[in-house]
Amino acid sequence: MRGELGEDVYASWFRGVEVDDIAGGVIHLTVATRFLRNWLRTHYYDTVLRQVQGEWPDTERLEFSVRTPHFTVEPPKDACIPRPVSPQVLSERSALPMPLRTGYDASRGSPLDPRLSFGSFVVGNTNKLAHAAAHQVALSSSSPQSPFNPLFLHGNVGLGKTHLLHAIAWEVKRQKPEAEVLYLTAERFMSGFVQALRARDALAFKEKLRNIDILLIDDMEFLQGPTIQQEFCHTLNSLIDGGRQVVVAADRAPTHLDKLDMRMRSRLGGGLVAEMKAMDYDLRHKILEKRALEACAETNGLEVSDTVLAFLAERLTESGRELEGAVHRLRASYQLTDEPVTIAVAEQIVRDLMRGAEPRRVRHRRHPGRTVSKHYGVNRSDLLSGRRNRSIVRPRQIGMYLAKLLTSRSLPEIGRRFATRDHTTVLHAIRKIEQLMGDDTQLREEIELLKRLLRD
Repeated sequence: MRGELGEDVYASWFRGVEVDDIAGGVIHLTVATRFLRNWLRTHYYDTVLRQVQGEWPDTERLEFSVRTPHFTVEPPKDACIPRPVSPQVLSERSALPMPLRTGYDASRGSPLDPRLSFGSFVVGNTNKLAHAAAHQVALSSSSPQSPFNPLFLHGNVGLGKTHLLHAIAWEVKRQKPEAEVLYLTAERFMSGFVQALRARDALAFKEKLRNIDILLIDDMEFLQGPTIQQEFCHTLNSLIDGGRQVVVAADRAPTHLDKLDMRMRSRLGGGLVAEMKAMDYDLRHKILEKRALEACAETNGLEVSDTVLAFLAERLTESGRELEGAVHRLRASYQLTDEPVTIAVAEQIVRDLMRGAEPRRVRHRRHPGRTVSKHYGVNRSDLLSGRRNRSIVRPRQIGMYLAKLLTSRSLPEIGRRFATRDHTTVLHAIRKIEQLMGDDTQLREEIELLKRLLRD
């Protein structure tokens, strides 16, 4: 599974799966949460079955269930019972040692977040170049022939630049604990340099910076002042010429950093410049999946359906922090109210994060076909044709139902739009969907999602 799907997918969905029993052609697999059980059933059943049949050819089907906690024999009453360990302490024990101290002196670096590693970074089409370059830099930081020096990452706020800088620092320290790694924000560099000037210790300050193995500078766009820029440029040149790695992040490309000296812009652009573009729908959905899985694993009883995730991925388009904030709010709402997470609850919680106003009636000229075809993965031309394939009929019926519900078109008009001459066919489709919604919770959630997307 790891070889076929990759380490990230394996770690997110399969690492906690256990084989419980093999009997009568049925493989019984257990997982930690109901959310994980439902997700594997829906998205990976065929993949897992194929892999299982490679080991046990007689397997006919899989059964996923939520395993009960493993209880141990109760200790004697006079036994010493250890006190519970807080999650914070566990995190501190399991985390790598902090490579950089967080004192005021800039040469000691800015604080690093142990959660921001390559393992927690979600890769998509819009950030895969930046991720691949950062990972390569981390792996080859000890080599004097690094091809990406300096590495310059740029993109808007919340797209993962800081995450990658922290990930590089952690990975370098993991591979080479003795390496001198320094992560600084531009603001911290400036304040440290000014403090060194006032203390008449600027020479020692510069020497400390020039003796490190890898320098990571964040928020480069805030570096101001000709004297500070000149000193930073000297440090940059000294490190690169000495075979030391430099990684810089900013909100725009080096050529567009107008406040920087032209020589510095030229030097920063002389390595690899990797843009982190706005997240597409697929990447936003992957981020929400990963964060929701983590939240469900840590919160007993919490379940976030794929319909809710799809709704959030469509509506939240600004940054990864926005997506993580939405998941945190859903989790907090469940913990405080014990109400299941539905689309209605999700919309209410993240209303201030979403663009647009209150739901409104779909414009007369707008057709639900595009949204329905995208959601169900069918061609719009097939949806509006007279074809009667099973994979097309149900989405077409849902499209007719939504057209009647959300527009002012008559049944004959809807029939003509869906290449159906008889309005009775439209009426049958509407009644069929209404009947199915009464028994199928997932279908109700999907149609609720489509309604909200069409009204957006």
